[in-house]
Amino acid sequence: MAKQSDYCGALVREADRDRWLATLFAPPDRREALYALYAFAIEIGRVRDVAREPMPGEVRLQWWREVLEGRRDGEAAAHPVASALIAGLNRCGIKPERLVGIVDAHQFDLYDEPMRTLDDLDNYGVMTQSALLDVAIDILGGGGPEVMMLVRGAGIAATVTGVLVNLAKHVSRRQMFVPLEVLERHQVDIAEVYAGKTSEALKNALTELRRHARRQMIAARNEGGQVPLTILPALLPLALIGPTLKPMDRRGYEPFDVTPLSRLRRQWLIWRASRDPKRVFAV
Repeated sequence: MAKQSDYCGALVREADRDRWLATLFAPPDRREALYALYAFAIEIGRVRDVAREPMPGEVRLQWWREVLEGRRDGEAAAHPVASALIAGLNRCGIKPERLVGIVDAHQFDLYDEPMRTLDDLDNYGVMTQSALLDVAIDILGGGGPEVMMLVRGAGIAATVTGVLVNLAKHVSRRQMFVPLEVLERHQVDIAEVYAGKTSEALKNALTELRRHARRQMIAARNEGGQVPLTILPALLPLALIGPTLKPMDRRGYEPFDVTPLSRLRRQWLIWRASRDPKRVFAV
């Protein structure tokens, strides 16, 4: 089991360094389960990159569904992420079936069907980021009913921020996560977006998305009440949302050329939030 845990930790450190750093603030006996959970999220989130075509992607997602439902025990035992995930969840008293919804939601990633409404995007965020955050919090001991309200808004905000940061990547493979409803409201020429062309109309549409992400973070802060320190390691990556959105408000913002926060600054923001939890929700 040590080898599987090491594999998951290394994968998260390479592909999702923010969560890897945040998990260093978790109790040692919970880190393996968190790294396995985040490694699972990486595996599911990159299915389109690995499979490239919908059918192989569907096969991969179905395999994960069956693993979580206990129908692939033999194969799961030989897979470093699957085996570590099932063992970690069982150790924490969490049913693996709770993650099936995340797999189902990522089926959307496999196809070029655009996101149609803002509600659809919110639901996608709840089914993916919020669900992942919810399980991470339970691995850390849970946080009560108030935290459940926090999880919804925070997951949506994280999802919308990801859409803004990854616009160029998504468009390059004919994916449209910016809801058609929002694009149409601002009279955006969708053909120009797919061509990678910036316009004031597009910038206005993305401004609406940033406002939406901020409203969700404010709602999470207001509805979450006093966040238990025990669950803080699951929330620390949220401290990057505000600083990621802020440069997009500046003149000269180019939606298809977003400069990510430096590794050093991301590390500093996570450390600072660990010292002052209020900064998690600063937008």
